[in-house]
Amino acid sequence: MCGITGWIDWKRDLSNERPVLQKMADAIRHRGPDAEGFWLSPRAALAHRRLIVIDPVGGAQPMLYRTGENTVALTYNGEIYNFRELREELETLGHTFQTKSDTEVLLHAYLEWGEDCIRRLNGIFAFAIWDERTQKLFLGRDHLGVKPLFYAQRDGMVLFASELKALLAHPEIRPEVDADGLAEIFALGPMRTPGVGVFRGIKEVRAGHAVSITEEQTRVTQYWQLKSKPFTDDVETAIDYIRHLLEDTVKRQLISDMPVVSMLSGGLDSSGLTAIAAKEFRESGKTLHTYSIDFVGSDQHFQKDLLHVSLDAPYVQMVSDFVHSRHHSIVLSHLDLIDHLSIPTRARDLPGIGEMEASLYLLFREMKKEATVSLSGESADEVFSGYPWFHQEAFLNSGTFPWNQSIAFFAEVLNEDAKAKIKPQEYRQARYEEALNEFDRLDEESEIAAKQREMSYLFITRFLPFMLDRKDRMSMYTGFEVRVPFCDYRLVEYLWNMPWQVKSIGEIEKGILRRALKGYLPEEVRWRKKSAYPTAQDPTYYRSVREWMKEVLNDPNAPILPLINKQLVDDIVEHKFSEAPFEVGKMMEYLVQVNFWLQEYRITLV
Repeated sequence: MCGITGWIDWKRDLSNERPVLQKMADAIRHRGPDAEGFWLSPRAALAHRRLIVIDPVGGAQPMLYRTGENTVALTYNGEIYNFRELREELETLGHTFQTKSDTEVLLHAYLEWGEDCIRRLNGIFAFAIWDERTQKLFLGRDHLGVKPLFYAQRDGMVLFASELKALLAHPEIRPEVDADGLAEIFALGPMRTPGVGVFRGIKEVRAGHAVSITEEQTRVTQYWQLKSKPFTDDVETAIDYIRHLLEDTVKRQLISDMPVVSMLSGGLDSSGLTAIAAKEFRESGKTLHTYSIDFVGSDQHFQKDLLHVSLDAPYVQMVSDFVHSRHHSIVLSHLDLIDHLSIPTRARDLPGIGEMEASLYLLFREMKKEATVSLSGESADEVFSGYPWFHQEAFLNSGTFPWNQSIAFFAEVLNEDAKAKIKPQEYRQARYEEALNEFDRLDEESEIAAKQREMSYLFITRFLPFMLDRKDRMSMYTGFEVRVPFCDYRLVEYLWNMPWQVKSIGEIEKGILRRALKGYLPEEVRWRKKSAYPTAQDPTYYRSVREWMKEVLNDPNAPILPLINKQLVDDIVEHKFSEAPFEVGKMMEYLVQVNFWLQEYRITLV
């Protein structure tokens, strides 16, 4: 994993623009703490921050290929999991290689197949290729959008980067946010519309898309999409295929020249991946290290809700003992969370979800001390339809994003002027309808099956990107790589057409996955009901957030005040907190982060 950034300009000579490029690269130094690389030419200036994972000696970037009088230059972030097969195929076509890196394979794949090379890749990636032969910039992003990539276009100029902060480091990109950007923050936040960079004039390369840019035109291509068709496999065939895919995917994603560990929550998803990985480790005579997170006093403060049904710790230990891993439990206090509450905003360049991201950052910071790469069970619930929302009629027929009920108050606290400018309800509804118009449907599906397919699409393309964003930013902010086997596009394609009744066979969420993991896990873990990523429930933490919120409300210069109904928020903080400390606490978490974001990034509202 790495950080990439660059500047293409058809009107000025970039040969001497190293100082600006250096600032852009320095902004994402955390993504690649091991090395840096630069390549400048009259039209293109590319930079790379490297986190060494594969081929420490031969994988330096930007990587160049001279063809006649011209150069093809690549800067790339990610891992190509099928690079060995691609290398063998390219060698039969006459290509020779100087390194053992997947970077060189990607470069030669482009030389051989041009832009169609992206259709042959299996991995998590974001890359930029500057082709002097055609004076073209080619940007590509992986199927599910695991790795980030943003870009901005000005007159005769294109800038791109792994993170928004690198673009903002360029003197011609100002931290301006217009009404639509604010609507992303208050009507959808912390989720985000695919392709939208929130800051004015900044776009995101969407998952499964590529962007080709010349001086004359910009062409956006969707190279991968979910295709709807009848599901014809029987249950046993489905179980065998899922098991095969997971075993193959985990084996590929264990390839690394640096230590690999696994996240382990004691839930089905992370436990299953951990068990498969531990088997691979044992066969090579090694012991897998696993990591979990917990909070001081969690057994005293734990309260069941829709997504949290049991404590993780007993199940974590059960799995670790069963697969013979060496386990590490990272226990955090409420002070740890408060002290690091601003980190998620700095890492994401946007307001986040508070302690859930701060705790993730602190977990990765500890894991980084012993390893460079980890497996994660992220995305299993989205692709296997594991959330309660997939079968509850109130959510299926809500006519809006299913998760919106828990974040609607972010918009409700706006004052009347802000509401008139942002139009949060209209914006949210337009984005919802936009999402539903994107995918193809099956005419022969029942009404309930069609609703469940809609739900699946919303989660894969709108909710999952947020989950992947937070995992990428929190991990890479510590210079740590996280791999997500459940995002393998082959698995996602297969499950897209699997009816919910098959996914939930046995009348339990992810029933088909539970059957595929038979023998890998203790039975008590294999049938454990879903319990989401742990959240701090210590009232002391939320009382601290409340004090922070009061400071914001009492600061006449707080940049959020012109946007919110101060009296309403003050009333909620003073009088509703004791009735619903968790719900009000989450609102306050978000608002203090919005205020911090507006202040820290010196944002101009336009």
